[in-house]
Amino acid sequence: MDERVLQGDPDIALTLRRSARARRITLRISQLDGRVTLTLPHRVSERDALAFAAEKRDWIARHLASRPQESVVGLGASLPVEGQVRTLVQGTGRGIRLEGDALIVPGRSDTAARRTLGFLKARARDQLATQSDAYARRLGVGYSCITIRDTRSRWGSCSSQGRLMYSWRLILAPPEVLNYVAAHEVAHLAQMNHSPAFWAEVERIHGPYKAVRRWLKTEGNALHRYRFGD
Repeated sequence: MDERVLQGDPDIALTLRRSARARRITLRISQLDGRVTLTLPHRVSERDALAFAAEKRDWIARHLASRPQESVVGLGASLPVEGQVRTLVQGTGRGIRLEGDALIVPGRSDTAARRTLGFLKARARDQLATQSDAYARRLGVGYSCITIRDTRSRWGSCSSQGRLMYSWRLILAPPEVLNYVAAHEVAHLAQMNHSPAFWAEVERIHGPYKAVRRWLKTEGNALHRYRFGD
């Protein structure tokens, strides 16, 4: 992949990617880091691809401007945990803990972000495992394992081998959102598709889901704005 700059006010960085599978020029803006990727088939010249991007410059600029501003996590910063905004406060003791609207983080200030990230990942895994177990029992199926990642394009997945994967950032969302994603992925253990039968399984084990699904579509991208250092 090569880097190019679409000049203007402001300049826009582009990542050029050639693909044997691509049949047309496409533009993609990452909701995680704002990277603009210009994908072009092998038969298309770089000049034509850059001209295509130039025509879409206003569209790119609008989407970049609408992205939530990044927030670097550290003592004194705020971020949502289970849907409630908490402020990181230095405290005593050994373990990180929630107290009302505060996230108490003992230890040195320069380790607060790293320790908070570990706390959030562990809490996400615990909550997602609990909910996955409950929904699997309702469905009458089992799964093989759960992994937690920081995914760019999806909140969860289910493999044909019964492996469940979730984004740890779901712990930042309200609990009902995390619960819905767990039900969604567990339902794939019975229906590896998005057919009406699949959605019927989701509603059977979870209950009404459209409101929380809509929340993910409208508010979910903001959960990617929080940064915990390198």
